[in-house]
This record gives sequence, structure tokens and C-alpha cells, in this order.
Amino acid sequence: MGNSDATKRRILDAATAEFARSGLAGARIDRIAAAAQANKALLYAYFGNKEQLFSAVLQDSLRAIVDAVPIDGENLPGYAVRLYDDYLAHPVVVKLAVWTRLERAPSGGLGPEIGTLDEAKFASIASAQAKGLVDPGIPPAHLFSLVIALSLTWSPVSTTIAAAPDDPESEHEERRRLIRLAVGRLVAPG
Repeated sequence: MGNSDATKRRILDAATAEFARSGLAGARIDRIAAAAQANKALLYAYFGNKEQLFSAVLQDSLRAIVDAVPIDGENLPGYAVRLYDDYLAHPVVVKLAVWTRLERAPSGGLGPEIGTLDEAKFASIASAQAKGLVDPGIPPAHLFSLVIALSLTWSPVSTTIAAAPDDPESEHEERRRLIRLAVGRLVAPG
């Protein structure tokens, strides 16, 4: 990794922490630059303005979760449980999504940063539907949103029952079981 790549990575990491903590409106470029040990001019040169930096952070985080939790349209219950586990391990992704919905996309979408990341997910679900493994009555994009919502039910920043770090593993196992059961019933053909 070259010097500029390392600096960009430090800026993205610092910005991720700042945006997750404070949202887009509350984040401060000065704090990001200080945490990244980079000057503000370099930050602006690499990423443009604060809005563009937030977009870069969001895209980076969404790509990380896509890579960490690849979809399996033929096993959506398992996918939802793996998402739940990843959200517990990386709550920053959930926080960024919540801030995005609050500040940028009140209609519920994550905006252009998602790009084509969801297209492969929708295609995987459509393929499973075509094989008769998943109920074809719900369009893939909507089904995907429902699976995501169920996997977020006990996420660290959920508005429902939040998973606390001291929750016993047995509680998480029960939540995994319930997510698997709910998604299984949602997608069952017939």
C-alpha cells in the first residue's frame, strides 16, 4: 500500500468512526483529520466535501458487509443469521445505515452508494425463486429488504430490544433460531 493509499485508508477509518458516532450533520472534518493524522487539505483533495466523504465511507462499509456475508438465495434463513452475527460484530455498519436513513434517505433506501451491490443479491433471490425454493410472490428487492429487517431486529442500534454486549450466548442462540424460523416462514414456497 502506497503512502497515499495508506492516508486514504486512515481517513476512511477515522471518518467511519466519526460518522457512526455523530452522523453526517454532527461529524466534524477537523476531528476526522486529527484522528487520521492527515491535514484537511489532503482530506478534501482525496474525497471532496464532507457529503462526498460520507458517501465514500458508506460505500466502503456496504462493500465490506457484502464481502463478509455473501448472499445465498437458496438459504435466506442462514443468510439472515450470518447478517445478524456480522451486525453484532460490526455495529458501525448498522449505525451508518441508520444515520443514512435519518439524514439522507428518509424514504428508507440507502441511496446511490449501494450502486450495483444489491443487483447480485436480487439475482440470487430470483434464481432461488425460479427453482421453486423461495416464494415467488414477493419481488426479490422487497424480499431482500424484509430479510434485512429481520436480521436487524436485535442489532446494537435497533429501536426494538437492543443486543447488549453482556447478553449471554444462549440469548443470541435463541435470537438466531428465531431469525432463521421467521425468515424460513417468510420465504417458504407455497
